Amino acid sequence: MNDLLSGFPPGKAVLFNGQGKPFEFITRQVPGLKAGEILVKTLYTTLCGSDIHTYCGRRLEPPHVVLGHEIVGDILSIDPAHSGKDFRGEAIKVGDRITWSIFSVPAGITAPRADMPQKSPSLFKYGHVLAEGDDVFNGGLADYCILRSNTALIKIDAAMPLKVAATISCAHSTVMGAIRVAAEISGKKVLVFGAGLLGLSCLAMCKEAGATAIGITDVDPTRLHWGEKFGATAAYAYPGVEGLPPGEGLPLPWPEADIVFDMSGNPQAMKMGIDSLAVGGCAIWIGAVFPAKPVEIDAQKVVRKLLQIRGLHNYNYEDFVNATAFIEDNYKKYPFEELIEKEYSLDDIEEAFAFASNSKPVRVGIKIGE
Repeated sequence: MNDLLSGFPPGKAVLFNGQGKPFEFITRQVPGLKAGEILVKTLYTTLCGSDIHTYCGRRLEPPHVVLGHEIVGDILSIDPAHSGKDFRGEAIKVGDRITWSIFSVPAGITAPRADMPQKSPSLFKYGHVLAEGDDVFNGGLADYCILRSNTALIKIDAAMPLKVAATISCAHSTVMGAIRVAAEISGKKVLVFGAGLLGLSCLAMCKEAGATAIGITDVDPTRLHWGEKFGATAAYAYPGVEGLPPGEGLPLPWPEADIVFDMSGNPQAMKMGIDSLAVGGCAIWIGAVFPAKPVEIDAQKVVRKLLQIRGLHNYNYEDFVNATAFIEDNYKKYPFEELIEKEYSLDDIEEAFAFASNSKPVRVGIKIGE
């Protein structure tokens, strides 16, 4: 391995140093690639909800971290030890546009289960690790990203809008995992809590999977207008005052559902979701990724109605492949590009995070390269 990759100019990276502290801009030379690694020119990164939670202090990351894990970019260099193929078996070369999994499983590590690689010991996650020394190009808010060996990457068509392509590797893949965990969608009545990117993606996936009724609700009524555009058959105002549920015994403003997806992480919404299930129904929770109050569940109701609760964190390789295929097939059918409601340059990252946390758009995009 060479100490530096010649021919590539130094790159900028943005360090997050903790809640309330200013972002720090640093410039570093591009280090030499290790066996099996790939150097990518980052083109676009979207700010995921977990990035915003970190920025606001609701979840903790190491100090000096380059945030961002919804990323798309072009290949600049491939170490000879790499297989030269993407996860779908297609040959890759310099100049190809790719997206990649949020995680990399180190060589020799065995997952706790074959369908749970995202829970492997010693897991590496882009946008979640300490940036130090020459290892700073490991998140999306930088000019480059170095893909570690054993990272699942997929070549995509450069015609796909960057705003859409960037969101495959977290939002859409996670939702595809939720669809997998829910099992059969066709012919079912579905209710989705949360009209952010996860919830809207879920609507479209349920629509394509053949759900007969698809409802959407959110504490922010201004988001509900997106529902119809992504396949919802009904949109419901979230009951109660200031996001609180109705009093005991008051009816919910929607019919019972076979499957409830919670994308919000709100304990009250998750409780309400359980209350919304028909006999034999199933609740899928994927939004609870930050500390919150416990969910108050009536255990008798779970038992007597034969209910199930299933959780999912991140996604597996099958989900990543299927999500990519879904977006390739449907990004022109549903207005995913419009969900990036505002775009900033990397130099304006302070303003971007402030807008994302205060105005709560579906997504904010960071345009980094051409």
